[in-house]
Amino acid sequence: MSAAIIEKYGDARLPRYTSYPTAPNFSPDLDGLDYPAWLKALPEGQPTSLYIHIPFCRSMCWYCGCHTTITERDRPILDYIEILHREIELLASARDDGFSVGEIHFGGGTPTIIRPEEFIALMDAFRNRLGFASAVNAAVEIDPRTLTREMAVALGQSGVTRASLGVQSFDPKVQKAINRVQSVETTMDAVEYLRRNDINAINFDLIYGLPFQTVESCVETVEAAVTMRPDRLAVFGYAHIPSFKKHQRLIDEAALPDARERALQASAISEALVAAGYVRIGLDHFALPSDELSLAQTEGRLRRNFQGYTTDACDALIGLGASSIGRLPQGYIQNEVPPGLYATRVSKGELPVAKGYRLTPEDRLRGDVIERLMCDFAVDVAAVAAAHGFDAELLLRGNDRLDELERDGLIEHRNGIIRVSEDHRFIVRAAASAFDAYLNKSGRSFSKAA
Repeated sequence: MSAAIIEKYGDARLPRYTSYPTAPNFSPDLDGLDYPAWLKALPEGQPTSLYIHIPFCRSMCWYCGCHTTITERDRPILDYIEILHREIELLASARDDGFSVGEIHFGGGTPTIIRPEEFIALMDAFRNRLGFASAVNAAVEIDPRTLTREMAVALGQSGVTRASLGVQSFDPKVQKAINRVQSVETTMDAVEYLRRNDINAINFDLIYGLPFQTVESCVETVEAAVTMRPDRLAVFGYAHIPSFKKHQRLIDEAALPDARERALQASAISEALVAAGYVRIGLDHFALPSDELSLAQTEGRLRRNFQGYTTDACDALIGLGASSIGRLPQGYIQNEVPPGLYATRVSKGELPVAKGYRLTPEDRLRGDVIERLMCDFAVDVAAVAAAHGFDAELLLRGNDRLDELERDGLIEHRNGIIRVSEDHRFIVRAAASAFDAYLNKSGRSFSKAA
């Protein structure tokens, strides 16, 4: 892989395309009555997902890009859980037919900061007030440093089926530099607690591009991680945006690897995981060959949503909690971001909508093209356009970004079919961005992307 290609595309500031249009294009102008109407319009029995955001942690990890608040006290957390229950009631009252919840994902922050009995009560409320489908997959993000035996028992009793553990790096020097000290033994204990309570689907999150990280330490982290045999691993590049996330200013920028080193770290992690028997899924996920994610990729039914690559095929996603984003067939809805404002709105009996986006037919077309590229590294633009009732030339003619990728030898474009080069999978977001009508309004080339 040439240094010029890495230099040009490696640090391009591009969306992760977990939605289209992406969140910066959401507008506060969406009518507050739209959301209840969209909820009422869901057909009875419509498969539905829930995302619940818990915006609290005990300490700040300096690399973090999430919406979270640091608290040593339990009172703010308990108050927030009370408001979540009120939001559940508001959602329940918006529909006479209830929902058919088949997927649940707790994100954060640190969802397991909740007391065990509060977690059980929340799951009961989802079941009793919103309604479950015949089968439910429930996932929770976990900080292994704070997971207790009692919480693991509560997760198992509540029906949690998957746990996603933050690992990032096992290198002590890196851990100190990001204010997250977590031993291999601590992580092993968390995995044991979960498996002892029949939560056997385990995901690890790893990060490359952190301060003082090296190719060698990345591989050593992988070697330690695979001894615990997680079913899946998600591998992300650290995004340093101190102007947006002030706590990232505590990271020594001089210790951050450059674009070439980041590319080498990502490649080394990928090679080590494949050598350990994992299948590469999309851009940044890995899974055992028997895992449902691997099967979905093989069968062409891999999806992408706010949690990354997924097998969740629900067309309706409802977000609960501060800052959470949902998607219904008509468009996107985002709740108020500050927890205090979120709580005020809910306390007034209002669904706490801050902004949203009503999808157009062209948005749906572009979104499908982008999703297939992100999942399959190839897309038949002509076929997808025809399925949406559009001419493929709308997307292909005069597409300067696409032409630039083709000139650089990174994609192949024949008869309306786009394929990303196997040797340059890391540029798939650049390929997806070629179909992003909002990003392309700027007319900038990749080398100037911001």
